This record gives sequence, C-alpha cells and structure tokens, in this order.
Amino acid sequence: MPADRRQLRAFALLALVMVLWAGNSIIGRAVRHDVQPMTLAFVRWAGASLLLLPFALRPLRRDWSAIVKAWKPVLVLGLLGVGAFNALLYSGLRYTTATNGLLLQAAIPAAVVLFDRLFFAVKSPPLQNLGVLCSIAGVATVVFEGDPSRALRLHFGFGDLLILASVIVWALYTVLLRLRPAIAPTSFVAVTFFIGALAMAPFFINDIASGERIVFTPKVIGAFAYVAVLPSIVSYFIFNAATQTVGPARAGLAITLMPIFGAFLSAALLGEKLHVYHFAGMAMILLGIALSLVGKHEHGSSGAGRAAPLEDPL
Repeated sequence: MPADRRQLRAFALLALVMVLWAGNSIIGRAVRHDVQPMTLAFVRWAGASLLLLPFALRPLRRDWSAIVKAWKPVLVLGLLGVGAFNALLYSGLRYTTATNGLLLQAAIPAAVVLFDRLFFAVKSPPLQNLGVLCSIAGVATVVFEGDPSRALRLHFGFGDLLILASVIVWALYTVLLRLRPAIAPTSFVAVTFFIGALAMAPFFINDIASGERIVFTPKVIGAFAYVAVLPSIVSYFIFNAATQTVGPARAGLAITLMPIFGAFLSAALLGEKLHVYHFAGMAMILLGIALSLVGKHEHGSSGAGRAAPLEDPL
C-alpha cells in the first residue's frame, strides 16, 4: 500500500479512536456514583483481557521469548498506558466534569512533543511548536475557566490535577511506544492489558474489603461492556498500530480531536453546560491542530522522529 494512502487510513482510524475514547470519559463520569474509579479500571482491563485471551494465546506463545527479553519496556508501557492512565482519569472524573476532563486532554500533544525532545532529541518544526502553544493556551482557558486571575492564583481543581497527571502519563506512553519489542500487535496489547489488570487488582480488592458493592443495573452493565470492548480492545489495537505508521507526535496530535468530540457528546448525553470559555478553548485547540498540521506538511516527509512500522497491522 502506498505510504500516503496508509497514513491517510491511519488518521481516519485515529479519528474513530478519539470518538471511542471520548465515550470512555463520558462513561467514567456517568457512573461515578455507582462504581469506584479503581473498580471500574479493574473491571475494564480484566474484562478486556479475558475477551482477548482466546485470540492472544497463539501469538503470545510465539512471541514469549521476545516479551521476556524486553520485559522492562513492556512492563513500563503496561503500567503507564493501561494502569496509571486509567486510574488517574477515572479518579479525576469524580471531581470534574467530563467536558473539562476531555478538553484538558488536549494538552497531550504538547507533552508528547516535549518528551520526544527530552528523551529522543526529536526536533519539531516551528509551526508545530506554535500549534502546541495554541493548544496549551486552549487548555489553560478551560482550566482557569477563562479567568486570568485564576491563572495568577494557580487555582486548579483536584479533579483537574488528576486529569493533568493522566495527560503526562499518556504522553509518556505514546513516546515510549517506540521501545516496544517487534512482536505481534495482539501479543503486545494482550500483555499490557494483563499488566494493567494486575496493577489495578490490589485497589479493586481494597474497594471490596472496604464494603464497596457493585449493583449490576443495566446502566452499570452497559458501562462495563463499553469500557472493556470499544475504548480498550478495539481502540488500543488501532492506536498502537497507527502510532507505528504515523509516528508518536502525529498520533499525539490526533488526540486533540477527542476533546472536541467529547465536549459535544457530554452536552448531549450528560446535559453538561458548555460555557463561553469552553468554546474559546476549543477554538484555540483547533487553531493549534491546524498550525501543527501545516508545520508537519512544511517539514516534509523525512520521517524525523518517527518510529518505523513493525508491520502493516492495520
């Protein structure tokens, strides 16, 4: 398949992932009073692992020696992208709206560019850096609710801080994906899911020991089914594969679409109000996307800083 066509397909599928991940944040907010964050995270990854296991056994056996050899990066990726990110995200959504949680995640591309530069000496074109600054300004507008005096006081809500911590974790995961071993996508996704489920298990056990009980209403069952399948199995396969095709920085840039999709979904499904500062933040985020895309185009297709595709997994 021609390189341009493969990249176009990867971007289209990344847009689908953003819709599914936006739904994940909305679900986390919707069931915040029904399920503890760590319980939701554990059920998500334990469920996804069990569903994936029958399809992963053969590739896992074939790739096991490579997984053991590269156990350190695999462990780090599983703890970051599966365990820590979701624990922080679901916890943050107990204290801030889904709209805020989604818009704050527009800071991920800025963090990806920063970590790419710090860890792998990847330089970004000037227009992309300007686009990143616009996205940061959009995120700041949301965090401080359009009030500059809040910025001077450095006033953050607790939920916002947890979401921003999840942003840092996901950016690290995206950049460090280049360290994943050359194994089948099914093997990689399965082993990181298992790691995430194991990491969440002690917190789940603590919730149960503390008297937490899951009431299996249709709402809760639907939430468990959604998070275990669509933003987990389906989305992680697509995101990891697309990152190998378009590179960490471009994959991170696609994440700025998720807050836009999610803000309107939150308003439609959760009845959350969109304020003027939300739209101002969205406008700056979109401007940041446009500038970054122009910067990438002018930078050419030399592939600087991109991870070479392991295969054509899409």
